Order: sequence, then C-alpha cells, then structure tokens
Amino acid sequence: MNNYTYKYPRPSVTTDCIIFGFDVNELKVLLIERGLEPFKGMWAFPGGFLDMDESAEEGAKRELQEETNLEGVFIEQLYTFSSVDRDPRGRVITIAYFALIKLADYQVKAGDDAKKAQWFSISDLPKLAFDHRRVFEVAIERLRKKIRYEPIGFELLNRDFTIPELQQLYEAVLEQKLDKRNFRKKMMNTNLLIKTGEKQRRRMKGKPAYYYRFDKQKYEELIKKGFNFEI
Repeated sequence: MNNYTYKYPRPSVTTDCIIFGFDVNELKVLLIERGLEPFKGMWAFPGGFLDMDESAEEGAKRELQEETNLEGVFIEQLYTFSSVDRDPRGRVITIAYFALIKLADYQVKAGDDAKKAQWFSISDLPKLAFDHRRVFEVAIERLRKKIRYEPIGFELLNRDFTIPELQQLYEAVLEQKLDKRNFRKKMMNTNLLIKTGEKQRRRMKGKPAYYYRFDKQKYEELIKKGFNFEI
C-alpha cells in the first residue's frame, strides 16, 4: 500500500484531440457540441478527463472514440496547455494531440457526453469553449509547419494523383495560393514522385494532367541518410 502523502495540490488532467480532415479542396476540423456544463451547447474539441490507469495518449484515443466514434487514428502530441484560468471547474491541465486524416475514410458519430460531432471548415469556426481557440491556433500552426518538411499530405490523396490535386491540398492547409510553376518544380526536385504514365480523362479546360504516385519506400530510405524534405 502506498502511504506517501504530499502537501502539494493536485491539478486535474484532461486530453483534447484536434483532428484535421481533408475533404475535396477544403481543410476541416472535427468538433463536438458539449452536452454538459460548463459551456453546455458550445463547440469544443473531443476530449475529457484522464483516468488514473491510462497514459495521456490512451486517454486521448478513448475520449476520441467515445465522443466521435473515430478509432485507429494515429495521433501526435501537440502541446500542454496549463493557463490557470482555462477551466472554470478548477485547476485543469490539458495535453493536446492532433492528427490529419482523409474524411472519406472515417464516419463520425456523437456519443458519451457529446451532443453532436461535426466537421467545420477551418475558415468558418464557431465560438469555441474553454481556451480551445488558442488550442486550434497552435495546432494549425504546427500542421502548416509540418506539411512543409514532412510528406504528410500524400496520405490524404488517392494513390494516384495529379500535381494540381497535390497543390490544392497544400493550398487548403496553408490557406494561401501557391505559384503553379514553382510548386511543380519543388515537388519534382524531391525525386519522390513516380509518373504512372496515365492521364486524367480530358477536361473541359486545359490539357489532362499526368498521374503520379508517392515513392514512400524511397523516402524512408533517404530519411535514414539524412534527406531533408522541404517545400
């Protein structure tokens, strides 16, 4: 039996999941409508209090599944938010995780104390509960930096994709227009795109674009040699 006692106060710990999803040409984020106080009826990120017998990542995945029905999502730790007044219930520290997924691969369904679960465009977010607006700002900034030095975007596209489709993905995440010629040059210079030889079916405007595939095996081999992916 553990007989240790401490004079220090013990703050509560929660986890929150910021799940970004790419849908056609738009980047979205998953929110839940809170069914309980505080902030009942407001939108927030899926999350909740950590159980004593689980790690932070285990707790984050559990809450994500209970509130949105999402399972099997690879999440990465983002940041620890510890402002003293971030939760009206008391001293609560949250460990936030984030992920980027393809919307077509997952179906969300509200559960537990979440009244609704819904995707929102990052350019049209509702007012968020707690300090979740700040959490979002940190998460989107991390994502925008990450997509420039890691090829995470390829997993959101079909196996075969065109350069214009890839550019649309980057523009959706970065929320800015990119120079077409410069973007193509940078992507081709990585030597990680395999030209399939197949073209799009003829479009109403412009020439059909060639399809490419991301050479993941080559990328993994180059990483071991110190390769730097940068867009």
